[in-house]
Amino acid sequence: MKYMLLIYENPGTREAFFADDKLRAEMNAYIDGLTESGEFVGGDGLADPSTARVVRSHNGVPAVTDGPFMEAKEYFGGYMIVDCDSIDRATEIATLFPPTPLGGAMEIRPLMDGGGAED
Repeated sequence: MKYMLLIYENPGTREAFFADDKLRAEMNAYIDGLTESGEFVGGDGLADPSTARVVRSHNGVPAVTDGPFMEAKEYFGGYMIVDCDSIDRATEIATLFPPTPLGGAMEIRPLMDGGGAED
């Protein structure tokens, strides 16, 4: 079963990550381990939210705004897709994600197949 791990960051998280050689080495080892086990499908970081746009439909008419703008400090900063036996294993994978000094969160969501069922 495939799961998407949605990575939420705080402002400054990425700068702290790139300034910390030890943390980057831990992240590389984490991804290497998932790759070797065959569980890592892919993933990427996202550009800063200030470069994003949001399209919302209101009465069937799309409206485009810059954003996203949220009340919370955390923002969606990247994702990983893993292929593992259960949501418990996906949760374990998420708990092993190297922590950054500024915190963050990870949401785990099963992927659905093209027919709408969980993959």
